[in-house]
Amino acid sequence: MKYQGTEFKNRKIDFQKLKKYGFQNKSGSFIFETELKKGEFKLILNFSKDSELDYKIIETATGEEYEPAYIKNAEGSFVGEIRQETEEIISDISNKCTYFNPFVSEYTYKVIDYIKEKYSDEPEYLWDKFPDNAIFRNKNNQKWYAAILTVKKCKVGLQEDGTCEVIDLKGKPENIIKFIDNKNFLPGYHMNKKYWYTIRLDGSVKLEDIFRHIDSSYNIIE
Repeated sequence: MKYQGTEFKNRKIDFQKLKKYGFQNKSGSFIFETELKKGEFKLILNFSKDSELDYKIIETATGEEYEPAYIKNAEGSFVGEIRQETEEIISDISNKCTYFNPFVSEYTYKVIDYIKEKYSDEPEYLWDKFPDNAIFRNKNNQKWYAAILTVKKCKVGLQEDGTCEVIDLKGKPENIIKFIDNKNFLPGYHMNKKYWYTIRLDGSVKLEDIFRHIDSSYNIIE
C-alpha cells in the first residue's frame, strides 16, 4: 500500500539514518519490520530508491494483509488503534531519518549555500502555510535582502504552467528598470516593484550573475 500521509512532505530521506534505525538494504530497497498491537500484527515498511514509502499490515495469525487498515472509511476503535500506531511509527522515522528539504531546484540550494558562506545568514522559514518560502535578513539591522519563494509561473507573469523557484532581491529603481525583461528578470513578486525584482532559479540565469545581484541587494540594505 502506498503511503498517502504528509509526514515526508518537504523532507528528504537520509538512507544512512534508515540503516541505523534498523532498515535493511535489500536490492536497493530499504525494509523495516516491527510489531503492532503487541505482536498481533506486523508492520512492514519499504522505502524505494526514489524515497517512496510502501507499507503492509499483516495479521500475524493468518499471514494475510489486514485490509480494513487501508480503507479510509472503515470505522471502529480497533482499526483506528492500528492506524494510529502505524502513523506513530512512521512519524518517528520521519523525525529521526529525514531532514527539511523544501526546495526542488539544485540552483536554489547553491544560492542558499552562497549566502551562508559569504554572509553567514541562514534561511528563515516564517510561514507555516508556506514551508517552501524563506527569507534572508542582515543580522545587524534585521532588514531583508533576499526571499526565496516557490510560486506559480503565471503569478510572476510567465505564460507557462506549473511552479518555479525564484529569488526576490532589492535594487535601485533606476537599475531595476534596465534589466527587467519579463522572462528571467521579473517585477518583484509580493514586494514593492519599484525597489524589488525577481530572478528565476531554474538555470535561466547564470549562478555567477545571481550571486552578483545578491551582493548588490545586501549592500543596498546595509
